[in-house]
Amino acid sequence: MLRFLQKYKQVFLYAASLVALLLLLQVLQYKFLLLSHSFEIYILCIAILFTCLGIWLALKLVKPKKEIETIVVEKTVYQQELTEADKEAMERERQKLGLSNRETEVLQLMAEGLSNQEIAERLFLSLATIKTHSSNLFLKLDVKRRTQAVEKARQLGLIA
Repeated sequence: MLRFLQKYKQVFLYAASLVALLLLLQVLQYKFLLLSHSFEIYILCIAILFTCLGIWLALKLVKPKKEIETIVVEKTVYQQELTEADKEAMERERQKLGLSNRETEVLQLMAEGLSNQEIAERLFLSLATIKTHSSNLFLKLDVKRRTQAVEKARQLGLIA
């Protein structure tokens, strides 16, 4: 190995000097590039700075929304069976107010949260008929709104 190095000593020195010269040329070229394009490099640095600032500000202002967790609660709902006495009391109250069977049906469907159109479809009546029944209900129960009518009907025991 030593013999190999001695034989090609000049070749290695020549190669090392060429590498050093090439490195020197690259450094000089880099410095020249910096000097000749300093304005463009300055603008590039400012653009990168403001881009990073914008991204940082956006992340601070618009925090990621918390994931909504849905919790399902299963609960047994018991529907109270109406006894004969309850049914008779409801019927007496209905007759006392002068409500027809159809008006009572409309009131029950209002309590279920159906719109006039849905009530009309369910009872196979026109929308105008349902509106007439609703108006009659409001007069007989002395209320102005559907929610008031349902609440008063529950208080009077007209609906379960």
